[in-house]
Amino acid sequence: MVVESYVVVHNIAKRHNVGTLARSASALGVSELILVGRRDFNSFGSHGSTSHLLFRHFHSLLDARHFLKEKDCDICGVEITDNAVAVNQHPFKRSTAFLLGNEGTGLSVKECEICDFFVYIPQYGGGTASLNVTVAASIVLHHFGVWAGFSERIRDGNKFVVAERPAQQMRRNYCTETADSIIEERKIRRQNASNGFFDESGSGESPSNLLDALFGD
Repeated sequence: MVVESYVVVHNIAKRHNVGTLARSASALGVSELILVGRRDFNSFGSHGSTSHLLFRHFHSLLDARHFLKEKDCDICGVEITDNAVAVNQHPFKRSTAFLLGNEGTGLSVKECEICDFFVYIPQYGGGTASLNVTVAASIVLHHFGVWAGFSERIRDGNKFVVAERPAQQMRRNYCTETADSIIEERKIRRQNASNGFFDESGSGESPSNLLDALFGD
C-alpha cells in the first residue's frame, strides 16, 4: 500500500505562512499542497521549494473532500478538540490530508465537519497557548513520515541534497473555470479581503502571486 500525505490550506491568516508551509511540505514528503478558495498566495519563505511541490486547487472544502475521499485518504484536523489524539501516538491508518486552522481562531465549524479525526501537539512549557501554524504543520508532517516509513533523503555534508529543479512547472487545469466558479471565487475574495491572507492590492502584478506558474487558465 502506497501511503501519501497532503496539506490542505483554506483560511490561514498570514500570507507568508503559505510559503514557509510549502518549504516544510517539500522537505517532509508531502505529495500535494491543496489550496481551497483563492489560488494566489505569497511565496515568501519558500526558498524555491514551490518548484518541487505539486499544487491543486478547489473552490470549496466539499470539492477538496470529494477528491481526497476518491483517493481513499483520511482528513485529519490539527486542532485541540475533546476527541483529538496526541500526534506522537501516531493514530494514522492510511494516506492522510492535514487541515490546519487559522492562526487566531483555529479550525472553523465547516472545516471540522470534513475531518475524519483530529490530532494535537502536546506542549510541555507554559509560555504560549499554541504554536505557529507552520511549526505545527512541520511537527505533524514529521510524525506522519515516521509512521509511514518515508525514506530519508540523502545528505551531503551538513545539508540534505536538493533534487534537480524541474525545467518548467507543469501547468494543470485542476479546476474548471466556469462562470459560476468565477463568481464564487470573487465572493471568496471579498470575504477574505480583511484577513490579510491574500494580496488585495488590486494591481494583479504582484511578483509573489504564483497563480500563472502553478495553475492552468
